Amino acid sequence: MQETYQPQAIEAAAQAFWSSQHAFEVKEDPSREKFYCLSMLPYPSGALHMGHVRNYTIGDVISRFQRMQGKNVLQPMGWDAFGLPAENAAIKHKTAPAKWTYANIEHMREQLQSLGYAIDWSREFATCRPDYYQHEQRMFVRLFNKGLVYRKHSQVNWDPIDQTVLANEQVIEGRGWRSGALVEKREIPQWFLKITDYAQELLDGLDQLDDWPESVKTMQRNWIGRSEGLEIAFAVEDSGETVRVFTTRPDTLMGVSYMAVAAEHPLAQRAAAGNSEVAAFVAECQRGGVSALELETQDKKGVATGLYALHPISGERVPIWVANFVLMGYGTGAVMAVPGHDQRDFEFAHAYGLPIKQVIAISPLPEGDGSQFAYNPSVWHDWYADKAHPQMQVVNSGALDGLDYHAAFDKTAELLGDNGERRVNFRLRDWGVSRQRYWGCPIPMILCPVCGDVPVPESQLPVVLPEDVAFMGTGSPIKADPQWRKTTCPKCGGAAERETDTFDTFMESSWYYARYTSPGAADIIDERANYWLPVDQYIGGIEHAILHLLYFRFFHKLLRDTGFVHSDEPVKRLLCQGMVVADTFYRQGDDGSREWFNPADIDISRDERGRAIGAMLRADGQPVAIGGSEKMAKSKNNGVDPQSMVGKYGADTVRLFSMFAAPPEQSLEWNEAGVEGMSRFLRRLWALVHRHVAAGAVPALDPATLSAEQKDMRRQVHQTIAKVSDDVSRRYTFNTAIAAIMELMNALARFEDASAQGRAVLQEAWEAVIRMLNPITPHIAHALHQALGHGETLIDDLPWPIHDPAALQRDSLTLAVQVNGKLRGQIAVSVDAAREQIEQQAMTEESVVRFLEGFTVRKVIVVPGKIVNIVVG
Repeated sequence: MQETYQPQAIEAAAQAFWSSQHAFEVKEDPSREKFYCLSMLPYPSGALHMGHVRNYTIGDVISRFQRMQGKNVLQPMGWDAFGLPAENAAIKHKTAPAKWTYANIEHMREQLQSLGYAIDWSREFATCRPDYYQHEQRMFVRLFNKGLVYRKHSQVNWDPIDQTVLANEQVIEGRGWRSGALVEKREIPQWFLKITDYAQELLDGLDQLDDWPESVKTMQRNWIGRSEGLEIAFAVEDSGETVRVFTTRPDTLMGVSYMAVAAEHPLAQRAAAGNSEVAAFVAECQRGGVSALELETQDKKGVATGLYALHPISGERVPIWVANFVLMGYGTGAVMAVPGHDQRDFEFAHAYGLPIKQVIAISPLPEGDGSQFAYNPSVWHDWYADKAHPQMQVVNSGALDGLDYHAAFDKTAELLGDNGERRVNFRLRDWGVSRQRYWGCPIPMILCPVCGDVPVPESQLPVVLPEDVAFMGTGSPIKADPQWRKTTCPKCGGAAERETDTFDTFMESSWYYARYTSPGAADIIDERANYWLPVDQYIGGIEHAILHLLYFRFFHKLLRDTGFVHSDEPVKRLLCQGMVVADTFYRQGDDGSREWFNPADIDISRDERGRAIGAMLRADGQPVAIGGSEKMAKSKNNGVDPQSMVGKYGADTVRLFSMFAAPPEQSLEWNEAGVEGMSRFLRRLWALVHRHVAAGAVPALDPATLSAEQKDMRRQVHQTIAKVSDDVSRRYTFNTAIAAIMELMNALARFEDASAQGRAVLQEAWEAVIRMLNPITPHIAHALHQALGHGETLIDDLPWPIHDPAALQRDSLTLAVQVNGKLRGQIAVSVDAAREQIEQQAMTEESVVRFLEGFTVRKVIVVPGKIVNIVVG
């Protein structure tokens, strides 16, 4: 064993050994309990960042720990390789997206391997390879044949200069991110999966996910958005038409003072044909983005169409407006407006001078100051919209007056008759999987002028995306390539064209977890999947709580219903790790702009808690401003290159810091001083084990012959084993587990016992320390395991240390002695000492006696195992 800790050499040797032994490749073994640990697959952006390191280190710690529990552990890795960033990079670097992507994969794989993760690389795939996406295409064809896929027109963001569809995030203040052109809304045909057929099951299934964060389940419940209400038909005046609206507040129906329709609604289009003001407003609505966020935050605008609806109960004329806050793709594309009891409608009514009617009141008013519930149509108060208030009742509504929400709901449905239908609605919309982009999986459909939409026969899959293309960013190369686009119809044999849209990249990431279980399978997955699924532990960021994790759950149900898997949910336990944040440093220019500096270029002064209190740019010796801790990002120049940290300190040090600095679900604040502290800890560990090994052979441990001091040391070892086991297995508080190991190591450093049994206690202790550290710092654990006499063996296949209950037993206890509640001394007593003996020993303890002199002992209180309190007077 070398005397000094040399991480680079130690880590290279460990990784070479694991590779030669195929240490982390696994096969199905029905005789063993399985454990499938999965971290969300990375996008091959070019290089790992510290968020990746934290995510994959958490997964590796859990995986290695579970393997030491004797389980058959699968931890795979792949690449979520399609997507818009590759197209943007291709434009910037004047290369094909495929070439850029594959080069990044090679580099990032090397980075992951340098961190020593226990990954089964034999299962690796990239989602941009035909041998992966052919199965996605096969699944889509089968879903089409089952009636779960359809095509309809839908709105997109259209850049008229670049002649391309833009993602919502590519629309900046209403303009295309690259061309600067005013973005238009266009309706084009797109493909959809019927996720709404599974809305109720997706909602109900959340109640079974006991080991998912409650915050994630709440976000999914809100996104699915189940609501009960009435769909009400309003007749349009002087026509045979009706306009239908869905409302969860039929109790407010008599408060309707106007209706609002989307710009794309047939009534709006009809009005625009004969009214230039309406036509101009409809055209204005066609500009700007189509994201829900943009539509929610924009100023609410509208224009009267000149058309009227007839109230279905009172028969009153209700003006119909076109409004920019109504979406044609949500509900019916029309809403009934009740400005007296809906804040958005209230603000719109004030802006355009529309009537506001009160139809809800709090009655009788609460005792005391009931003025807060006085209705004022000039000022909005939240109680106006409160249907749950126990004293809420309907007013100014004829037959509904005096009823509460539920009774008014039922009465309204009765009064409406055929004009009101009870319905359950969901906020969730069908999943639009079309993207008008090149770098994605081709949608396996053929568009035939005779037969319509025809799926590509499975025997002709995959539909391969050409990779050697000239990509300029203005339009898709496959749209522009007639040789690729033109084909024959599988039904009629006539001339037809391929679909040139590609799949939303969420398609690839919605089933990848299942493909890992069946490498090389001829179909989507095979029977091996049901050995491994569901995933036992899934790890990823909270930002994926809705879209990815919802589509992920949906796709698993599709796999179940097509006979591939037997389980209802894809994942048992979900861990959402926190962000990695770091200090930011900048100088502000005269124009208010900021120049951000990398922390590596700054000399930083810190207080005793490690907080930055002063900063100087090394290049010029001048101060820079401290901007506080923020998520690592290129825009703030506060990212830290993991590879440079591994090169400077070693992979184990980086792994140890990422697990010690914060609990996994909280943000981790990067601090290189903390990294240096972890490096010192590993160097000290190495030195202590080296000192122990250098002292020679160690005899067998004989617990029965241990001295009191040796028993105390051994007790602390086994107490630490018990705590660390619970922290790692149940609580996932890896930081407190590491702190307990550090505390134990300090005690071992002070344990100066060179006797045979003293060294035997140390041998047991170091064995335990090394095994407990193995999931976190596997390279040094591998080397020290060998140094302790185990040769070239795989520590991961050894059992996790188990605490010995006998070692935790004490021969004696230390009790605090109080006199009238004040601490006056301590006594050591046998664990089985009688009460009388304890009282006698307490009152004769030298440090206590002087506080009893001149007083009469009134009472002695003994709290077993804790204190003795002597009451005197």
